[in-house]
Amino acid sequence: MGRYYEDFAVGETYKHWPGRTITAADNTWFTLLTMNQHPIHFDEEYAKGTEFGRPLVNSTLTLAIVVGMSVQDVSQNAVANLGWTDIAMPAPVFNGDTLYAESTVLEKRESISRPTQGIVGVATRAWKQDGTTVMTFKRSVLVPKRP
Repeated sequence: MGRYYEDFAVGETYKHWPGRTITAADNTWFTLLTMNQHPIHFDEEYAKGTEFGRPLVNSTLTLAIVVGMSVQDVSQNAVANLGWTDIAMPAPVFNGDTLYAESTVLEKRESISRPTQGIVGVATRAWKQDGTTVMTFKRSVLVPKRP
């Protein structure tokens, strides 16, 4: 499973499947696990008084799920994630929303210091069930070349 350096082509887009519905339990557990004590993520009464009127899904949970959705297509064989940049969250995610995602290969180059590996850069976009884009980011991954 997973792609090697040679399997990536600049311009290819991988649609990550399946989607993932986020539950209130997911949001509460992740928020508390990561020590984020902002009540907008798990206090329904507090959230009613905000501009959103209901709890928001923790943005780092959204990032973690979307990255996880992309693993099979982008980093199943990765030696290491090298970084994430340009993370944007143009719309909120709420409990009960279902996320979908895709990644497009932006660039690839052979590693100078590791001749048996290469670096692949992708742009990932996530949207919810109504088509609204909820997250975009760029990611670079160190992947092995075919043996």
